Amino acid sequence: MIVTVYAISKNEEKFVGRWAKSMREADHVVVLDTGSTDGTVEALKKEGITVKSAEIVPWRFDKARNESLKLVPPETDVCVCTDLDEVFEEGWREKLERSWTSDAKQARYRYVWSHLESGAPGVEFYIEKMHVLKGFRWVNPVHEILAYSGKDYSSVTIKGVTLHHYPDDKKSRASYLPLLELAVKENPENDRNMHYLGREYMFYRMYDKAIDTLTRHLSLPSATWADERAASMRYIARCRLALNQTALAECWFLRAIAEAPYVREGYVEYSRLLYDRKDWHGVIFFLKKALDIRNRSVSYINEPASWGALPYDLISLAYYFTYDYDNALRYVDEAIKLSDEQRLKDNKAFFEKARTK
Repeated sequence: MIVTVYAISKNEEKFVGRWAKSMREADHVVVLDTGSTDGTVEALKKEGITVKSAEIVPWRFDKARNESLKLVPPETDVCVCTDLDEVFEEGWREKLERSWTSDAKQARYRYVWSHLESGAPGVEFYIEKMHVLKGFRWVNPVHEILAYSGKDYSSVTIKGVTLHHYPDDKKSRASYLPLLELAVKENPENDRNMHYLGREYMFYRMYDKAIDTLTRHLSLPSATWADERAASMRYIARCRLALNQTALAECWFLRAIAEAPYVREGYVEYSRLLYDRKDWHGVIFFLKKALDIRNRSVSYINEPASWGALPYDLISLAYYFTYDYDNALRYVDEAIKLSDEQRLKDNKAFFEKARTK
């Protein structure tokens, strides 16, 4: 099996050494540089990596990816697309070869998109950026995905392969909003892009636009994935809260829970609203529902806060305010297992003192 890693780059000199070391398990590594003004190109060449420079005007991620894909040698069996701020855990090539099948066209594997301060995984899901050379092209100006033109599609899941993302937080993502607006203009029926655009408006605190766009997402005939629909509903609720429309926010949180009752995030977010309202019994009820959900989604629809100390922290406080100190201590202990925040330890001491009175 011949494996080629391909990537795009721009001003990522500081990532080159770490990335190149991680990708050395491949037979070939090729990079399309899109206009670096630092030492990225020189650093890549020093690592023995094939580099071509090209200007992509107007900028689109899909066009850049497709140009980089042209650099892949034609004898390649499996193409692996990564970015320079990503790192595979060692041994990925062997696991790829072990899982790949003769009829496979694409592979999915674990992707840790963000990390907590402790270094533990934050947001994680499965991606599908390993594929055969023929029949694939990248589509969408941003949040680009692979599209397959053949009829004999099949995929495999590679157990044990993990790609970690360590982004440069100082790098601007200002291009994302106009590119998402372009993506929706090009294909207004694409539910995924509509969801992303609504979320981006929310990030920019453009709440009215976010609500309108997310509502449009929910109205699309193709928007049938309950997890993503529930996320749109939660984002609408967040926007309503930001606009001081608490009653409407509550309705949307409850709709999100009803849409995907197996997703923990809806219960946790709604519990935060109930906590602010000092509805302690409501907090306990919904967080117990949340904590009954043990399986975290393998899609991008998951949020670290719902799977960390937060739900245990909130429910412990709710039990304290209802004078149930035993349960307050039980849950704060669980929170402490997931976080070394001093406040949690102080809460435990406070709960113990309250119980002895």
